Amino acid sequence: MPTPQSHVPLWLLVGLQAAVSGVSLVVEIVAGRMLAPYVGMSLYTWTSIIAVVLAGFSVGHWWGGHIAERPARKALVTTGWILIAAAISTAGALLLLRLIGGPVLSAVEHPVWSIVLLTSGVFLLPSLFAGVPAPVLAQIAVMQQNVQSGRSLGAMFAAGAVGAIAGTLLAGFVFIPWLGTTLTLGIVTAIYLAAAALVFWLSRPARPPSGALFASALALALGALSLTRPSACTTESQYFCIRVLDVSGEPDSPVNRLVLDHLSHGTSARDLPRTMFSQFTAMFDTIARGRLEPGPYSAFFIGGGTYSVPRAWADRNTGPITVAEIDPQVTATAVRDFWLEPERMTILDEDARVALRKRPGERYDVIIGDAFGDIAVPPHLITREFFELVRSRLSQDGIFLMNVIDYPERMAALSAIAATLQAVFANVEIWTEESLPTPGEQRVFVLVAANKPTPFSVVTAAAPDPTRFAAMAESFTDRLIARSSPALLTDDYAPIDRLLGGHF
Repeated sequence: MPTPQSHVPLWLLVGLQAAVSGVSLVVEIVAGRMLAPYVGMSLYTWTSIIAVVLAGFSVGHWWGGHIAERPARKALVTTGWILIAAAISTAGALLLLRLIGGPVLSAVEHPVWSIVLLTSGVFLLPSLFAGVPAPVLAQIAVMQQNVQSGRSLGAMFAAGAVGAIAGTLLAGFVFIPWLGTTLTLGIVTAIYLAAAALVFWLSRPARPPSGALFASALALALGALSLTRPSACTTESQYFCIRVLDVSGEPDSPVNRLVLDHLSHGTSARDLPRTMFSQFTAMFDTIARGRLEPGPYSAFFIGGGTYSVPRAWADRNTGPITVAEIDPQVTATAVRDFWLEPERMTILDEDARVALRKRPGERYDVIIGDAFGDIAVPPHLITREFFELVRSRLSQDGIFLMNVIDYPERMAALSAIAATLQAVFANVEIWTEESLPTPGEQRVFVLVAANKPTPFSVVTAAAPDPTRFAAMAESFTDRLIARSSPALLTDDYAPIDRLLGGHF
């Protein structure tokens, strides 16, 4: 079968395959950032993204194999059209997600299925179209190199792999942190259109389809429209889509809320540095100070967020404060929008576990873990090994507090974490609001672990309205663990996503 060009350089086909493969992986990585404001980042999110993208590639490769059996010029023209379709579906992905995101989340109650449906609705078609060119280009490369067809085929496969690696690295280290999601998708759209133009050129002397320019203009228009839409993020960091919301309604007395991906991570008032606006920060503040005052005492915080409790304790001069916040942009946001004075504490731009491990000589009177959020929980911060590290960094009478969000009708995650803490600490308490839960409610709990029990069992704290919190009876904790019979969470086995997400 004659090729449209008698001698299409193999390097040109290799470069084209690498470029298409690379930008398709850029879209896969960007998918995680795009979905984060809707469903957060969890094991389920990335599992859905990878599965949907691979499904799209697989169908695209199968379709491309059928197209490759056509005469070369016709196969290239069809591939050019499909690359334009990839450009259009990529350029419109952000607009489509904003269109269907709310309705899907409202209609689908189960969080895992909502993630799967959103991912499929937005990213299946771009992946499918991106999978078509590979077998077509490989067929042309093999047809031109009858003597060295094996080497040509190997070069095409290698180009796809190298392009995928490059696309992944560029997306994670360059495009998203420096350019943002929307501009990254615009660049991918432009590369798809350039690839389509090159494929049409390779099909000559056949003329490019008359509608190709119109379709390309549509893709560019969709990309431009996405660029003009306001970003869902105040700041896009390497870790989060960061949003700051003014919830005060009073310009002279501002109150701001921090949203990381899809979850609220705290609220602070400029003029009320000691006031807590959420239940878990109110419990952190009140329980810890009740056990440690009059002080002074040293504190280590796992996660910064709005820095609500560190800011309040700095205002009270409780003692030295260290905060491990992995995302420098979160800290910069706290300084800019949440009135944090960073000079009043030590801030480490590190993962909390790494920070504690690197400082074996440090001891703290209290360590507070604020890493829990819906179904997005860092599993390495809830394991027995991590709790043993925490205990080794506490003083003799030191205490560890961490928040947990769970459903009262299940409490599978709560019981597993409580049981794991009991394997490390002599005394473990479960605190929560002193009220009956409503059906389907997600309840906020705070676990308190130490060598000795808390000398009080009820506290009243502003959250921001006065709220009574109480420690569950020891018998309740024992019955909860006995009923669930949870496996201890370890670095090797910590299925927190399953425990929180329920069962299929």
